[in-house]
Amino acid sequence: MNESSAQKGDTVSVHYVGRFPGGKVFDTSMRSEADKAGLFNPARDYKPLQVTLGARQVISGFEEALMGMKVNETKEVTLPPEKAYGRTGKHPMAGKTLQFKLLVTNIKKP
Repeated sequence: MNESSAQKGDTVSVHYVGRFPGGKVFDTSMRSEADKAGLFNPARDYKPLQVTLGARQVISGFEEALMGMKVNETKEVTLPPEKAYGRTGKHPMAGKTLQFKLLVTNIKKP
C-alpha cells in the first residue's frame, strides 16, 4: 500500500460538492460553490470536512471513495441510495442517488 494514500484510520480533510443527478447542488464545503448554487450560509464555516476513515462518520459511499486517494487528488463519484442514505427510511435523502466531487486537501496518519 502506498503510504501517502488514505487508509483506514487516517483522518482525511476533504472539500466536496454534493449534487443530485441533473446538477442541483445540495451541499458543499466550498464557499465559491455555495455562492454559485445559492446555498451560501453566513453562519457556516466553509472549510474541508474531516473524516476519520473507518469511523462511519459519513455515508458509506463517501468513505469508500476517499480510500486510496492522495492529497490534491480529485474524484467524482455517483452513489446509489444503498451507498448513501438508504433506499427507504426517514432521512430526507433516502432513496436518492447522490453525486460528489471530492478534493483531498490533507491526510493525517494516526
